[in-house]
Amino acid sequence: MQFINPANNQTLSVLENGLSENGEIKYPLIDGAYRIVQDNNYTENFGYQWNKFTQTQIDKDAQLSFSKDRFFSQTGWIKEDLSNKNVLEVGSGAGRFSQVILDSTKANLYSVDYSNAVEANYKNNGPNERLHLFQASIYEMPFAKAQFDKVICFGVLQHTPDVERSVKALIEMAKPGSEVIVDFYPINGWWTKLHAKYILRFYTKKLSNEKLYKKIDTNIDWLIKTYRFFSKIGIGKIVNRFLPICDIDGTLPKNMNEQQLREWCVLDTFDMFSPQYDQPQKISTVTKWFKKYGMEQVWDGQVSYGNNHAVTVVKGIKKL
Repeated sequence: MQFINPANNQTLSVLENGLSENGEIKYPLIDGAYRIVQDNNYTENFGYQWNKFTQTQIDKDAQLSFSKDRFFSQTGWIKEDLSNKNVLEVGSGAGRFSQVILDSTKANLYSVDYSNAVEANYKNNGPNERLHLFQASIYEMPFAKAQFDKVICFGVLQHTPDVERSVKALIEMAKPGSEVIVDFYPINGWWTKLHAKYILRFYTKKLSNEKLYKKIDTNIDWLIKTYRFFSKIGIGKIVNRFLPICDIDGTLPKNMNEQQLREWCVLDTFDMFSPQYDQPQKISTVTKWFKKYGMEQVWDGQVSYGNNHAVTVVKGIKKL
């Protein structure tokens, strides 16, 4: 793997304590991750949430297969085909999919997150000689272009400031003939933003992480009961979108105990209201960008996984 300094495109060497340029450490290795950026950026909320809910979405800790089911349904990959392949994961959070890749395949994983959630990822998945963690921007990753056999970006695109530029950055990292897969929040019409998340975000994203977390944690129990009530009487699909709580029926695992359900609800509701950016995209738009930046055999659509869950995916192969 060839590393470069994103500030000047000079070659970086891997030393025991960091990435160096001409013998000088430019990017230190701290708590298992190479730190290309500082913590104070637009993803601070994600660092807060993943270091608070470090193990919540990790299959092996929650004794679930939710992340594994989603990963392999979404990618369509065969485990054996990934042996010794270099996989780039951008926006890894606490490492729910990192864990799946490392435990289910023999791939070499280069995992990037802009927030200090890399610390949670390392707690969950390190040390591992096949895991290489980087705190870096999607726009300034420390890799020479066109080196990766697979590139994935799950649950992240809509939270970046320039979604088209993000797609371009991902495609640049893939080798010719290699696959790039992304998912994102789709915009299905004007009603997409007629939702508590978009109505209240103007206020909630300005709150400190601590205040927002406290508000959610204080109110989550009655919100869960109210959500369940409306679902039970058959009007949940209409009414629950206006409740300030995550979509329990549509996004959470079905086979959780009550404690797990509460924890996931707090986490996912915080994830709804805290990001600085939340920009759902038309599937046709993301597909157009894939083709614009050199992808072929582009596929788009909904991928089902788990128990009646689905995620919007675009994937393709980089032209030779």
